[in-house]
Amino acid sequence: MAGCRGSLCCCCRWCCCCGERETRTPEELTILGETQEEEDEILPRKDYESLDYDRCINDPYLEVLETMDNKKGRRYEAVKWMMVFAIGVSTGLVGLFVDFFARLFTQLKFGVVQASVEECSQKGCLALSLLELMGFNLTFVFFASLLVLIEPVAAGSGIPEIKCYLNGVKVPGIVRLRTLLCKVFGVLFSVAGGLFVGKEGPMIHSGSVVGAGLPQFQSISLRKIQFNFPYFRSDRDKRDFVSAGAAAGVAAAFGAPIGGTLFSLEEGSSFWNQGLTWKVLFCSMSATFTLNFFRSGIQFGSWGSFQLPGLLNFGEFKCSDSDKKCHLWTAMDLGFFVVMGVTGGLLGATFNCLNKRLAKYRMRNVHPKPKLVRVLESLLVSLVTTVVVFVASMVLGECRQMSSAGQVGNDSFQLQVTSEDVNSSIKTFFCPNETYNDMATLFFNPQESAILQLFHQDGTFSPITLALFFVLYFVLACWTYGISVPSGLFVPSLLCGAAFGRLVANVLKSYIGLGHIYSGTFALIGAAAFLGGVVRMTISLTVILIESTNEITYGLPIMITLMVAKWTGDFFNKGIYDIHVGLRGVPLLEWETEVEMDKLRASDIMEPNLTYVYPHTRIQSLVSILRTTVHHAFPVVTENRGNEKEFMKGNQLISNNIKFKKSSILTRAGEQRRRSQSMKSYPSSELRNMCDEHVTAEDPGEKEDLLQQMLERRYTPYPNLYPDQSPSEDWTMEERFRPLTHGLILRSQLVTLLVRGVCYSESQSSASQPRLSYAEMAEDYPRYPDIHDLDLTLLNPRMIVDVTPYMNPAPFTVSPNTHVSQVFNLFRTMGLRHLPVVNAVGEIVGVITRHNLTYEFLQARLRQHYQTL
Repeated sequence: MAGCRGSLCCCCRWCCCCGERETRTPEELTILGETQEEEDEILPRKDYESLDYDRCINDPYLEVLETMDNKKGRRYEAVKWMMVFAIGVSTGLVGLFVDFFARLFTQLKFGVVQASVEECSQKGCLALSLLELMGFNLTFVFFASLLVLIEPVAAGSGIPEIKCYLNGVKVPGIVRLRTLLCKVFGVLFSVAGGLFVGKEGPMIHSGSVVGAGLPQFQSISLRKIQFNFPYFRSDRDKRDFVSAGAAAGVAAAFGAPIGGTLFSLEEGSSFWNQGLTWKVLFCSMSATFTLNFFRSGIQFGSWGSFQLPGLLNFGEFKCSDSDKKCHLWTAMDLGFFVVMGVTGGLLGATFNCLNKRLAKYRMRNVHPKPKLVRVLESLLVSLVTTVVVFVASMVLGECRQMSSAGQVGNDSFQLQVTSEDVNSSIKTFFCPNETYNDMATLFFNPQESAILQLFHQDGTFSPITLALFFVLYFVLACWTYGISVPSGLFVPSLLCGAAFGRLVANVLKSYIGLGHIYSGTFALIGAAAFLGGVVRMTISLTVILIESTNEITYGLPIMITLMVAKWTGDFFNKGIYDIHVGLRGVPLLEWETEVEMDKLRASDIMEPNLTYVYPHTRIQSLVSILRTTVHHAFPVVTENRGNEKEFMKGNQLISNNIKFKKSSILTRAGEQRRRSQSMKSYPSSELRNMCDEHVTAEDPGEKEDLLQQMLERRYTPYPNLYPDQSPSEDWTMEERFRPLTHGLILRSQLVTLLVRGVCYSESQSSASQPRLSYAEMAEDYPRYPDIHDLDLTLLNPRMIVDVTPYMNPAPFTVSPNTHVSQVFNLFRTMGLRHLPVVNAVGEIVGVITRHNLTYEFLQARLRQHYQTL
């Protein structure tokens, strides 16, 4: 019975892995904002900030707009195009650097080891050859792991983090110069070290860092290098350039500029327009042709020939001229492609499930320990990989006749892939003369060369070799992704899937007798199926593969295969990048909410406990608020009370706040009156009714009556938050205080005002307060000072700060009755950071942030909604 219980528990744990239920670790519980004991899942952390894509139209920004004209606007646009071109060229050069040195180190390693193996095969000293290979791999992997210790964010492919950044989440350190350097040098050491990783994925991260840093003309790692470059000092511009850099990274990796543009659009960017599309495509084209120009010149000596468009080149798929019955694919093959798509989806779901369990094991047992343990883990993976590759090539490989490879290879493969003969990439390890080792041909070549062997060589690999290679590569690639080295997943997935596709083609040819099929096509479809099952990309991946093959006829089978693989994999779990985003607790917003979420309103998900700032506030109050709260934005409000005349006699501070409130309301009423007069069909509202009744009111006395009537009227969507009766002793403090909102001000803006001493004394007018320009407000971007690190002893705590010129006077707002789908679409589409919830008379009742719109938070609120029903 106990054994049965243990088996059942094991089975349940496996089902939880493949589904959406996960096991939290003690380390994760300490960093989560909240937990749910019933559902064993990782919830989004609350220490992630959002990027502010919305413009703050305050007085300093309006001053800049006043000085703008068409000439300056065209100059600004021209500078942006120049920056986009520079990002593309720089990303292409980064890819050239990585490819050149990774290829150099790999050729050096394989050259020494190949000579040693050929010599020791006769002398019986193969153990020495294994030690030489192990020495090379461990040394390179050790350097790669040390670089990750310097900048931990450089580990992995970086695609999950960039996806979060484009989604609007500020991931610390993700786009720093130090991250770029550690990423670039680390990935070339990882690839040269023989790990089953690719350099194409980290190229996307590298391009994003270039896009974020190049237009800033400054770096925190190089503090002494400063340029007076006043452009692009906002999250809005920076995020656009990161989108262009990510697309350039894809274009440089695969030679697919259109695919790179679609990748940036599909995988993250929540805000997009036509102008940004053109810039991103231009940036991708610049990266592709820069890399193509230099690679073609260096490898072939023909500068300007443009023969190598990307780091990964699939070659030309073309039937031999002597084989008249050969076709790349036929309509009958589509059935096999659908089955391969289902299989690829299942394999991808299994890969993601196993990798997720490994990642959570590392979070529990590796990451909390000293950093040296991460280096030892990387060295262990390298050691096991080296031994498996060497032993498998020596024991499991088949010795096949050399003549078959030279006769059956495609002419196009010889011309398109390399200038050397096809036999140069065939390894004769551990085999007698005139034969070659098919397993060593796959393992002892760079991964790109192995992919080309599977795509374009026919009849050179036995089914047993392909099956063993697929299993070994699947397990080791799954174990490798997630260790503390820069690593990509595109190329290992393509190689693993290509072996699966060639295996299917061999079985269909040898055992079913379908001699018409083209093995290279099945290898390509297998690669697409497995890669689609792992990453779950559809549109961009289809275009990337079509551009990489340079064969438009593959469009339909690739698209069908990717769709089927995605649908199959989504039935069990998420894509690998979404899984790692969830493990980090990043509050990522999906494209849209589920249908049942519309049962909720803005009042159900908003944060009602707010910290307010008055238009005129003393320095001691601001410092106290900033040091005792973690909010990144504060509503600027005044109080709604009927006995304001008595308060106005108290002191100058309260008088200034009340006067500002009255002028603000009357200005709002005047605007509404003008709208109602010029636009008769304008929707009726409380302000319009009040304005229509007092359209002839001009003297101050009647204005006071208008203001008083507006403040006395209340809109009551639900009784708990909006009581319509008169104040009573049973009311709480929140019910007594009716905050009338006038705008929103960020924490960074308040800290900047304090640092620069923007204040006035109580005996003076607020007009005597110093004014800051837009450039001065953005000078410290993107790393504003922390309030806890500032020395504010020189400031008089009794001084007053007028925040109204620097707040956002017209932020996006929603009504408490707005449905969640409308709130979600507004927040995500406009790239907002804070969304105030305001009732009909302008009183703020809550604020919605990114954390209030995550899937987990909405699910929790929906359960509460069902319980109340």
